[in-house]
Amino acid sequence: MNIKETTGQALDSLKQNKVRSFLTLLALVIGVFAVIVSTTAVAVLDSYFTNTLSLMGSDVVLVKRNPVVQTGRLDEKFRNRRPIGFDVAEQLEERMQIAEGMSPLEAFAMTVVEYKEEETEPDVRIYGSNENYLLNNGYELEDGRNFSPDDIQYARKFAIIGKDVQNALFTNEYPLGKMIRVSGHAYEVIGITDQKGQVFGQSFDNFIVIPYTTGLNIYGAYKRDIAIQVRAPQIEFLERTIDELTGIMRVIRKVSPMDENDFEIETNNTLSGTFDTFTGALYLGGAVIGLITLLGAGIGVMNIMLVSVTERTREIGVRKTVGATRKAIVNQFLIEAIFICQIGGFAGMVLGIGVGNLMAVWIGTSPVVPVWSVVGGFIGMLVVGLVFGVYPAFKAAKLDPIESLRYE
Repeated sequence: MNIKETTGQALDSLKQNKVRSFLTLLALVIGVFAVIVSTTAVAVLDSYFTNTLSLMGSDVVLVKRNPVVQTGRLDEKFRNRRPIGFDVAEQLEERMQIAEGMSPLEAFAMTVVEYKEEETEPDVRIYGSNENYLLNNGYELEDGRNFSPDDIQYARKFAIIGKDVQNALFTNEYPLGKMIRVSGHAYEVIGITDQKGQVFGQSFDNFIVIPYTTGLNIYGAYKRDIAIQVRAPQIEFLERTIDELTGIMRVIRKVSPMDENDFEIETNNTLSGTFDTFTGALYLGGAVIGLITLLGAGIGVMNIMLVSVTERTREIGVRKTVGATRKAIVNQFLIEAIFICQIGGFAGMVLGIGVGNLMAVWIGTSPVVPVWSVVGGFIGMLVVGLVFGVYPAFKAAKLDPIESLRYE
C-alpha cells in the first residue's frame, strides 16, 4: 500500500470520528504548543540578551558592587557590601597599568529635558561619565565632539545627547551649541550620538551624558553607588586586565586576604554564562512540562488507533484475504498514527511560535523562529507516532482473517 492511499485512509478515519479525533489532536496540539511556546519565548529573551551584550564591547570589563544578573532574592552578602563611589573610580584609574579607558557610570536622574517651548517625556536618563563613555558603550558621534579631560576636570556644563532627545526637542533647529535645561540647570549641547535603537522596549537613545564632576556638583555625591567600566588594551589581555582590577579593588576597599571580594568584575563572557544558566533552566522546565503533556497525548493516540483497529476489523480481514501481508497492515496503521501526530504537531508548532513571539512584540525586539525546536518537534511527533502506534499496528496485523470477516 502506498503512502498516498494510506494518508487518504487516515483522513477518512479522522472524518468518521470527528469528536474523538478532535480531542486526540487537541491533546497533541497542547503538548507541542507547551514545548514550542516556551522555547520560542526563551529564544527571544536569549536574542535580546545577546543584542544587549553587543552594545558593550568584548574587551570591556565592568566593576560593580553587585552582580548585573540576579535571580531570586538578593543574597545577604550582597546587601551588606559597601557602595562603590566616584572616589574609587578615580583611585582605580590612577593605579591601573594594563587596563585603560576608565569611565564611571551613574544615572543621576530620570527627568524632563527642555529647550525653549519644547520638552521631552519625563523618562530621559541623565548619565554622568567622562570622555571614555561613548567608546565603552559602543556609541558613535553623529556630529559634534566628545568630552575633553578639561571638561571633566573643570566640571563644565556640557552635554552629549541621544537621538531620541534630539528628535523630541529639535524639530526645526540643529542641536549643536544650543542650551538645554535639565532640573533647572542649563547645558550646552556639544555632541549628538548615532541612533542605536531599542531592545526589550528600552531605547538606547533616550539619554544625556554630562561630565560626572558636573553631576556631582548638581546632584551631590552622598551614597552614590556607581559602575565602573574599563577596557583591556587587546582582547588577549582580558584575563590579565581582570586580575589587575581585582588586585587594585581589593587594596582600595581594604579586603582582607582571607575574605572574598566585596565587588563584582564582569565581562560579556561572564554575563553570557550567567544568563545561559538561567535560560537553560527555562528550557528544561518547558521541555519537562511539554513531555508530560505529550505522554498523555501519546496515550490518546494509542487509544484512538486501538478503537480504529476494532472498528475496521472486517476491513482488515478482507485485506488479508486478498493477500495483504502483516507488514502491509503494520505499515498502514503506523503511518496513520504518524499522520495524526504530525497534524497535531504542526498546529501546535504554528501556535507556539506565534504566541511565543508575542514576547518579541512586547519587548520590542526581532521575532525568533527556533529552527532546532521546529525540527525537534517534527522528529518528536514521529517518535510519538511510532511508539504509541506500534502496539495497535501489531494488534491489527495479528488478527485472524477468518475471525475478522465474521466480526460484526
